[in-house]
Amino acid sequence: MDTQIQSLFDNAKHIVFLTGAGVSTASHIPDYRSKNGLYSTDTTGKPAEYYLSHACLNNEPDVFYTFVKENMYYPDAKPNVIHEKQAELTRQDRASVITQNVDDLYNKVDTKHLVEFHGNLYHVYCQKCKKAVDWHEYLESDVHKGCGGILRPGIVLYDEGLNQKNIVDSIQLMQQADLVVIVGTSMRVYPFAGLLDYRNPSAPVLAINQEKLNLGIDFTMIQQDASKFFDDLNC
Repeated sequence: MDTQIQSLFDNAKHIVFLTGAGVSTASHIPDYRSKNGLYSTDTTGKPAEYYLSHACLNNEPDVFYTFVKENMYYPDAKPNVIHEKQAELTRQDRASVITQNVDDLYNKVDTKHLVEFHGNLYHVYCQKCKKAVDWHEYLESDVHKGCGGILRPGIVLYDEGLNQKNIVDSIQLMQQADLVVIVGTSMRVYPFAGLLDYRNPSAPVLAINQEKLNLGIDFTMIQQDASKFFDDLNC
């Protein structure tokens, strides 16, 4: 670990981690946009984003359900060192996590100050009666036993609006940050990528990613495996 980078973490009191699917690949959950990611291996000819859209849920609920059930749920996945180190810093009240991930792994390591920007797969509810339903029941059927309505996971689909509280909370965290750390995300999906526009201008920005990023701002690129970086990080 570079001593200057370590000192940034040691001295920071309001770290904000902006994280994406690359954080969970070490937990054997595939990402979306890399060469072997979920969006690169589709063979149906339709844009892969379609299967995670509100249009698909409404127009072809069976297709949506099959895609989500077969490609999104990894209930046996375990958090890795990236989740663990970030969670430790949040429990010290020195960090917050704003994640695009919907896989629930941050909750499994008791992450505090967590914003699940795109929701959580394991928060399932009925579209008809609005009642919360255990995710185990959803993996058995997308029809609610109680009222016959169609169940869905509490994630933000393409062509749906974001949770306004998540937006407000995220902007506030970015404005208070004294260190911004981007981990495992291409920062190409908006409005998440737009959070950088709200950062405290005096806060250094680090990006830890396998692929080089072009963010259009001054930042430090650490092009390496994030698991190795966080394994070496003292916190």
